[in-house]
Parts: sequence; C-alpha cells; structure tokens
Amino acid sequence: MANHSFSSSPIICASFNQDNRGFAIGSRDGLRIFDAETGRLCYERAVGAFSIVEMLFSTSLLAIVGAGEQPLLSPRRLCLFNTDTGAALRELNFLTSILAVRMNKKRLIVLLQDKIYIYDLNSLTILNTVDTAPNTKGLCAFSPSLDGCYLAIPASTTEGSVLVYNVMELHSHCEIHAHRSPLAAIALSLNGMYMATASEQGTIIRVHLVSKATKSYSFRRGTYPSTIYSLSFGPSKQLPDILVATSCSGSVHVFSLALLVKKKSKRSSGILKSMVPRTINDAFEPSHHHVLHNAVPPGVKSYVVIRGLEKAAGASPLSHDAISRRGNCVSIITHNGYFQEYSLSMNHLNQCSWSLEREFNLLTAIV
Repeated sequence: MANHSFSSSPIICASFNQDNRGFAIGSRDGLRIFDAETGRLCYERAVGAFSIVEMLFSTSLLAIVGAGEQPLLSPRRLCLFNTDTGAALRELNFLTSILAVRMNKKRLIVLLQDKIYIYDLNSLTILNTVDTAPNTKGLCAFSPSLDGCYLAIPASTTEGSVLVYNVMELHSHCEIHAHRSPLAAIALSLNGMYMATASEQGTIIRVHLVSKATKSYSFRRGTYPSTIYSLSFGPSKQLPDILVATSCSGSVHVFSLALLVKKKSKRSSGILKSMVPRTINDAFEPSHHHVLHNAVPPGVKSYVVIRGLEKAAGASPLSHDAISRRGNCVSIITHNGYFQEYSLSMNHLNQCSWSLEREFNLLTAIV
C-alpha cells in the first residue's frame, strides 16, 4: 500500500511480503524491514524518502522507488537493491512516476498511471507491456502463486470494473464488473482463486471467483459511506475462511467466509433457491460480520493482513472449529507509525473476541 499524495503522515508506504512473514515501510527518512512474527527490525537504510519498498519473500532483494524529495531518489527510477551487500543490482528508468511494484519468484511488475510493464525477474527481460485505464492511485492486487498468478487493476475510471491479467501466461484473463462506483480497494487470495473488491462508497464488499469471473458473496460493511483502506484474505489452499478490511473510521472488519459457505450450501438445496432470482438471493446472505472499533485513529491510513492461520487438527474447512483456530493473528500497519497485532478467535456461536497482543512504534525501533 503506497500513499502517493505524500500527506503529513510519517509513513509514506507499507507492504507485507508475499507470505506475510515480513513487512517493509518507507518514510521521509528512509526504509525499514521488519520480521512480522517477532517484530524485530532487520534492516534500515536512512538515505531519504521512499514511496515504494517491496520485498521478495524473505530474501535480500528489495524493489525500491524514491519519493522525489531528494535528487537521487526519483519516482521514475526503480532500483533492485541487495540488503546484504548494500548495493544496487539494477536500475530501471521510466518516463512517468512508478505507482506500484509487485514481484514473485518469476515476475517483476511495474505499474505506471496508464501502463504496466512485465519483466522476467531473473533476466530482467521485458516480456510484455499492457495499456490500462488511467490509474492515478496505483491501485492493484497481486497473487504471487505461480499456479494462479494474477494482477488485478481498475478497468474503468467511472465504474467499479476490474481487469484480471494472467501474469505468467501474459494475457488478459477476464474483466469483472464488481461495483457501480469506482474502485477503492482490491485484494486477491494468495492462490489467485478469489478476489475481494470495495468501491469508493465502501458500504458493500464483494468476493468474486476469479476462474469464472462471477460474484460469489456480498457483505455489507455499513450503511454510511466509508473509505476502505485495505482488504486481505486469510491464507488457504481453497476458499479463504476470513476476509478482513480497514476503513477511514478506524475500525477493523472481519467477515467469516467459511460459515457463510456452509449456510449457503444448505440453502441452495431448498425450494426458495429455485424461486428467488439470483440478485435477491444474494441479499438474503447473512453478513457474518464482526467489527473492532477504534483500532486506529479515524482518518489514519492502515494496512491489514491475517497471519499464521492454522486449522485445529481434524477440523473440516467449513466447520466452526475451522474458524476457532490457533495463532490467528491480525496485523495492522498504520501510517502514523505503529504496528499492531491482535489475536482473533470465534467460538461455535460465531461470537468474536479480540486481544491486543503487541503494539510498537515503527519509527523508533532499533536493530
């Protein structure tokens, strides 16, 4: 998640790595790399402001882009940097500002306002360029799995359509019409099977099955409009059990996908299913929605992921036991400079409990 407006917030950008075991922040003073499981500061480089800092899993490779506040840190230059040697491996220059960078073990993706460049990561050979709808915020989502490696970007500036591009096979996979209003947030599950979207209204969050380009589930976040800052699926080989979101109200929202699937499968065999149109049937879906209020000061941008989801031994993927799990961590990075980690549990009655396990200042931590 990057903030290209560069407000007064001390943190300009924040991102977790591909397996959520580490995270990086960029500030006006430099960049910092943390171990998400221990909170330990692993690396820092204080040479100026960075607008993009992306990790490649837990390797020493970083993709970094300057914020333009120092002459040597241009927002049009991507630097592939080795933290072990402290040296640049390669630099790529572009005609306009770089708005987002994504990587996996095979691909490097560079997103500009109206164009995407796709490279082979090992040789840095350019494989394809894709013209896109204007995307001034650099909004995108990426699934790093080599088997389901997709990039999702806005397909329109006037409505909430999403272009899903197959990064490994280098072709457009589908276009999904998700919302009437323009998009504010997109997330892909780690395996690329599911995509979550929120529009600028922020009242409805939708989950789509990427392979069929269809909407599978809808959740109502609230009645009044709110800006959704981030969306994140829990890790899973199939359908993620949980979806989390943060908003400008300072709340963290949790949606229980597994319980919804179980109830929907029961309802699908009933008489009502054959009589009620699909659009109305969606409205009957229960939200399974839990909220942690005032987790973040209102108006402060935040970035959330779920880490360490491990099902209880012998639990069915759709059982209540699968939701009540060990080591269920919700990690939040706030743009006012803090890291928070909550343990989250839900019992067999679908009741949710939160516990703040740790919180620390990202800008004052020392190696």
